[in-house]
Amino acid sequence: MCLIAVAWQAHPRFALALIANRDEFHARAAAPAGPWPDARIHGGRDLQAGGAWLLASTTGRLAAVTNVRAGRDAPPAPRSRGALVNDFAAGTEPAAAFTASLTPIAPEFGRYNLLAWDGSELHFASNHPQAHTHAVAPGIHAMSNGAFDAAWPKSGHATRALRAWLDSPSSMQAVDVSRLEPLFAALSDTTPAPDAALPDTGVGLEMERWLSPPFVRGERYGTRCSTVVLVGEGSIAFAERRFGPDGRPLGDSFELLPVGR
Repeated sequence: MCLIAVAWQAHPRFALALIANRDEFHARAAAPAGPWPDARIHGGRDLQAGGAWLLASTTGRLAAVTNVRAGRDAPPAPRSRGALVNDFAAGTEPAAAFTASLTPIAPEFGRYNLLAWDGSELHFASNHPQAHTHAVAPGIHAMSNGAFDAAWPKSGHATRALRAWLDSPSSMQAVDVSRLEPLFAALSDTTPAPDAALPDTGVGLEMERWLSPPFVRGERYGTRCSTVVLVGEGSIAFAERRFGPDGRPLGDSFELLPVGR
C-alpha cells in the first residue's frame, strides 16, 4: 500500500477515517478483503509472504503499512513488513507498547511505515532511516512512501478529499457504497504531479512522474486496490475496490463489521 490519508479524532461520528491505495506488482498473488481464519480480522492477504497491508478487527483494532521508497533497489530483508499488520491486528497489546517493541527488531523487516490503532490511541512507527515511533496527533494526516506527513502531491490530494468528505452531509448519513463515491474518485485520480512538486526518492525523474498520482496505472505494477475504512460507534465500515493491470476493475466489496461483539 502506497498512499494513506487518515483522519484521527477529527469528526463527530468517526473516531478514525482512512482512505488508501495499495500499489504492488500485479503478478504478486493476493486475496481480496474478507474474513481471515481468525474471524475477528478482516482485510486482504498477500498470498506470497502471508502478510497484509491493511487489517481491521472486530475487537476494535486496525493496522496498515506502506513501504518506504529510497532508491530503486531495496535491500533484502529476512522478515516481511506485512507480518507487522497481522501481529498487531490479531493481538491485544496497546499501540504504544507494540510500536515501541519494534525498535530492537526493526532492521529485520523491509523498510516500512506503520499505523497501529488500538481503539484508544493511534501510533506511527518506521524503520527508515532508523527505527522511530510517535503518537499521532488528532487531525488529518498522510502516510505514503516517505516521511510521515511528507508534503507529496498525492498525499495532499488525498487529505483534501478526505477532509471535504468528512465536512459534507454524506459523512453524517447512513454508510453505504454510494456515499463513498467521492472518496473512491479521489483515490482513482491518475493526474501526474508537476515536476517542480515531485519528491526525490532516488528512482529518477521518469519514475517519480509515473508514481506521482494517487492511482498508479501500469501493466506490470500499479494500484491493486483502493480502500475506505470508517470507524464509528460500534462498527467499522470496510469498502474495497480491486484492479488488475492498467487499472482494469476486478471487483469490489463492502462490509459493516460489528465491534466489541
